[in-house]
Amino acid sequence: METQPTSPLFEMASASSNPSDLIVELRSIVEPLDLAELFRKSQPLEVELGCGDASFLAEYARRHPERNFIGVERLLGRIRKLDRKGQRAGLTNLRGVQIESSYFLHYLLPPHSASALHIYFPDPWPKKRHHKNRLINESFPQLACTALAPDGVVYLRTDDEDYFAQMTGVFGASKEFQRIETPPELVELLTDFEREFRARGIQTLRAAYRTPA
Repeated sequence: METQPTSPLFEMASASSNPSDLIVELRSIVEPLDLAELFRKSQPLEVELGCGDASFLAEYARRHPERNFIGVERLLGRIRKLDRKGQRAGLTNLRGVQIESSYFLHYLLPPHSASALHIYFPDPWPKKRHHKNRLINESFPQLACTALAPDGVVYLRTDDEDYFAQMTGVFGASKEFQRIETPPELVELLTDFEREFRARGIQTLRAAYRTPA
């Protein structure tokens, strides 16, 4: 799938050719991104895997011009929403990449380049036979550790209790991570899914894990 030009992954990555400045045009889907080329300033990078309509990420990037941000989304319509919101806010520290989150971590994010990974309400794949498709699985902590710089943090949110148990289980078993509290600023800054869930009385489950400095 990584090398066939007719694969869905390639089509998905190529769909945003001739994009605006905020949507990254992937010249290759097997070579890491050149972060110095993407951003005007060299500053700490945070990545949201599955950024939805970018409600969270655009506002977080607006609040923190001293950091760079990448939103990763599989669906073109959603990554275009990131683009529109970022453009309206005049953000130069925000970019969007249209591709699968796990593929982005494996191949496109330079190792140890992110200070934080935000993973909010990933697809829970509730049927047991589909659990193998979950982003957060037994191998994910090592993948996250490779992506993160020293003292990097993974922030997690979900409404699914079973998936939350899996998330905390795999990170709790990892020697590379220590559980920490989610900062108040992040608790109060909601995603699009989270606003909908709150309106329906559905609780958000949160966890955060830090790597050694």
